[in-house]
Amino acid sequence: MTSKTYGYARVSTDDQDCSIQEAALYAAGCDIVRSEKMSGTTTEGRKELETLLDFIRSGDTMMVTRIDRLARSVADLEKIVGVLKERGAFLRATEQPIDTSTPAGVAFLQMLAVFAQFETAIRRERQMEGIAKAKEAGAYKGRKPSVPVEEVRRLRAEGVRPADIARRLKIGRGSVYRALEGAA
Repeated sequence: MTSKTYGYARVSTDDQDCSIQEAALYAAGCDIVRSEKMSGTTTEGRKELETLLDFIRSGDTMMVTRIDRLARSVADLEKIVGVLKERGAFLRATEQPIDTSTPAGVAFLQMLAVFAQFETAIRRERQMEGIAKAKEAGAYKGRKPSVPVEEVRRLRAEGVRPADIARRLKIGRGSVYRALEGAA
C-alpha cells in the first residue's frame, strides 16, 4: 500500500473562498483535498477535518498551507498532531517549514502554534475594546428586545394572568415575570 498526501483547506466565513489554498495543496502534490468554511478556534463541527483524521493511515501525510488553517489554539493543534502521530502519519505545511517527520519541523510547529493562539487572543481583545468604545459612543445598542415590555405591563394592568399574556404574545412565562419585575 502506498502512502497518500491529503490536503486540508479552511476559511472562517461563508464569504471567503478556499480555492487558493486548494490550488496550492494540489500543486504541492496532494492526492485529495478536503475543504470547509468553519472557524478555526475549535475543532468542533469541522466534519472535513474529522473525515481526514478518521481516514489517514500510517505513512500518510496531512498537508495544509499554514497551520492556522488547521488550528488556532495550541491544545487543538497538539490534539490533531497527536492523532496523526498515533496513526503513524505526518503533518506538513506548504508556506511554513513544518514537517513533523523531522525534529526541526516539530519544533517550528510548536513555536507557530503559540503565535497562532496569541494572535487569536489579541484579535478577541481588540474586538472587545471596539465594542466597549462603541457602547461609550452610543453606537452599540446590542440586540433588539424580543419581549414587548410595555404590552406585557398593559395586559397585566387589565387583569390578564401571566400565563395568558405569555400565550397571547407567544413568549415564555419567565419573560412575562421579568418584564413585570421592573414595573413594581
